[in-house]
Amino acid sequence: MKAVILAAGRGTRLGGTVKPLLKVAGRRIIDRTIILLSPYVDEFVIVAHSRKIEEYLEKNWKGKIRYRIVWNPEPEKGNGYSFYLAGECLKQILNPDEKFVLVMGDHVYSKEFVERAIEGEGLICDCNPKYIDVDEATKVKCSGGRIEDIGKNLKSYDCVDTGFFILTPEIFSVAEEAVREKEVIGLSEIVGRAKLKVTHISGLFWMDVDTKDELKKARKCLVRLAGVKSYGDGFISRNLNRRLSLLISERIVDFATPNQLTILTFLFGIFSALVALVNIPLGGILYQINSILDGMDGEVARASLRTSKFGGWLDSILDRYVDFAFLVALAIASKAWLISLFALIGSVMVSYSTERYKAAYFEDIYRKIPVMRYLPGKRDERIFVIMVFCLLGYIVELLWLLAVLTNLRVLVTMLAVWRYGKR
Repeated sequence: MKAVILAAGRGTRLGGTVKPLLKVAGRRIIDRTIILLSPYVDEFVIVAHSRKIEEYLEKNWKGKIRYRIVWNPEPEKGNGYSFYLAGECLKQILNPDEKFVLVMGDHVYSKEFVERAIEGEGLICDCNPKYIDVDEATKVKCSGGRIEDIGKNLKSYDCVDTGFFILTPEIFSVAEEAVREKEVIGLSEIVGRAKLKVTHISGLFWMDVDTKDELKKARKCLVRLAGVKSYGDGFISRNLNRRLSLLISERIVDFATPNQLTILTFLFGIFSALVALVNIPLGGILYQINSILDGMDGEVARASLRTSKFGGWLDSILDRYVDFAFLVALAIASKAWLISLFALIGSVMVSYSTERYKAAYFEDIYRKIPVMRYLPGKRDERIFVIMVFCLLGYIVELLWLLAVLTNLRVLVTMLAVWRYGKR
């Protein structure tokens, strides 16, 4: 499948900025589009006006994807004219019945949206747009599953245009006719003339970025979506940690990589353990802050499309070192060596038992065995309890609680896997 990206706009509402090169939640818009479409697309046709796009692609994508640049020297003629120029190129490389993707260079989509949209046909519309100003959107009136009317000023409409299309080459004849008739032509007029089929995808994230406010909103939405509570989050993560980490992630997502955040969080966690050697209450507070910050690398990774197996593995390993260091600090402070050993073993085994399940069964234990979601003793819950006991000065009592709670949780996990998760 081929893909067309219309990226020839002037960006006047953003002071002449080349909008596809704007960074949104750690990724430039054009990078997001390429990354999300690459699993389905073997060649990109990019309609551009600015040489900056050519330079950027040459530097960052040459040799990684197949792409062609089609120049539009007259962007004032509208995005319909850009599409017409793309058609002159596509007709040479497409089979008559071969489908292709068309997207706007200033639109941002979530992975879930693209996964659904790629299976559609014609114009992909949203009946329940949650993230845009509908007053500014292009509305669509449908009849018999096709476009009856389309435009920004429609009073009666069924859905809104998402700027995502799955088309066939037959639409180029409509584009050619429209360009012959009018000096300035919008894409909405071409697809309206073609009476395209409409595919409805409602409520998933997509936005067009035309203003600075929309740029900020898109960044915030992508980070928030990246921080959607997972099955593995404990009570503290769901109700405290995640809310605070997202506020920070929104502000740093454009400046920090996930692996940088993983390393910084690790160092902060080790620092909290060192502080606990001389000031247990302060060390406990810093350990809890570390637990809050620990969510940022995953949030930034998902928001910026930088998730990797290595990143998840590294984060898991370094978390174990932080937990080990802090419990050793408590053992040194309390001199309760034997019970500290059991607390340490149990804390490590809680994480090991769930990670080992994933390695053995290739599934998330919290998805496969729902009862696991409600067992107390997840890492975020343990760290919060540790902070509370450190503030109260009950260190030996804390170690006893951890020793019993963690090892009991591991035992219950084994029973749950034997009962529900074995094959």
